[in-house]
Amino acid sequence: MADKLHFSLVSPEAELFAGDVDQVDVPGSEGDLGIYPNHSPLMAAIRTGAITVYNDGVETKYFVQGGFADVTPAGLTVLAEKASLLSDVDGEAVKADIDAATKALADMEGEAALAMQQNLDGLKALLA
Repeated sequence: MADKLHFSLVSPEAELFAGDVDQVDVPGSEGDLGIYPNHSPLMAAIRTGAITVYNDGVETKYFVQGGFADVTPAGLTVLAEKASLLSDVDGEAVKADIDAATKALADMEGEAALAMQQNLDGLKALLA
């Protein structure tokens, strides 16, 4: 059997996924991360976007907003502030989130503005 990566995706509401997979692509706040079995340990903040899970030739996408990715010898755990299957995302709710983020961004600066802009970019990418 080929090496597999143990992956868990957890939000405050539920554990959305737990199992062994071939690869997981994570939208890191400083760039996208491709995590494979036996990856070096790391911890990274994640930005709004899609996590793609690859397993046995099948891709599954999850929408995430905020949180952390933690890679250890035991596998990858993503603790997301919000998460859902990408196919379950409500387009009207995303539009409302874009409007709210755009308004909030006008009053921000520095690191807060950067984080909000990343959130806004991720939300807009969902509708593209």
